[in-house]
Amino acid sequence: MIPLFFLVVCSEGVVAFLLVVKIGPFRDLIMNCLDQVKMRRATVLTIAGTIFAILLSNLFSILKIQNKGAKIGTMTPMDQVLWRTNLLEATLMGFTLFLGFMIDRIHHYMHKLIKLRSSNGVAKDVAERLEKEKLVLNQKEEKAAAELKQLRNEVSGLAENLKKLKLESADKDKRIESAESEIEALRKTKHDLFLEYDRLLEDNERMQKQFAGYRS
Repeated sequence: MIPLFFLVVCSEGVVAFLLVVKIGPFRDLIMNCLDQVKMRRATVLTIAGTIFAILLSNLFSILKIQNKGAKIGTMTPMDQVLWRTNLLEATLMGFTLFLGFMIDRIHHYMHKLIKLRSSNGVAKDVAERLEKEKLVLNQKEEKAAAELKQLRNEVSGLAENLKKLKLESADKDKRIESAESEIEALRKTKHDLFLEYDRLLEDNERMQKQFAGYRS
């Protein structure tokens, strides 16, 4: 049994080393194999329980041999051989269980690390996408600010033109009022001239009648 446990301990050491240190495709291969092994969790726990029971039995045998030697004051050569054999087997089984537990934890945390890296990659992609969107929004904001400035300039120019038009309109209104006043004055003058003309005609007719009376 000792050579078997030596082989198991060496194999577990190699597996743990390949899980910790990435060498080619071996880590992925071992991760896939461990995934398949964990799918048969009941079998693994049964084997681990059997090894643990044998370990307890060996420890019990070691204590029994030590107690026997303490009672008689020394251990026989056969007891010494059995004690050393049981101690070596217990040590190998303890290392087997310990390395199995370490491999299980390393496998578990490797899966977590892979998920975290995947999440980190997704978060990085999201951050890059948000950064691009932010850049696009900044460009749109700058463009909108430039357009707003241009519109303000246009509104300012239109306001100045409107002010000029109002001034020109007020000036034209004044000119129209002045022209209407002049027309009204001309109409009044025309009316007065027509009245004066009628009076002159009447005076002329009267004078002609008077002149005709003097001649006759």
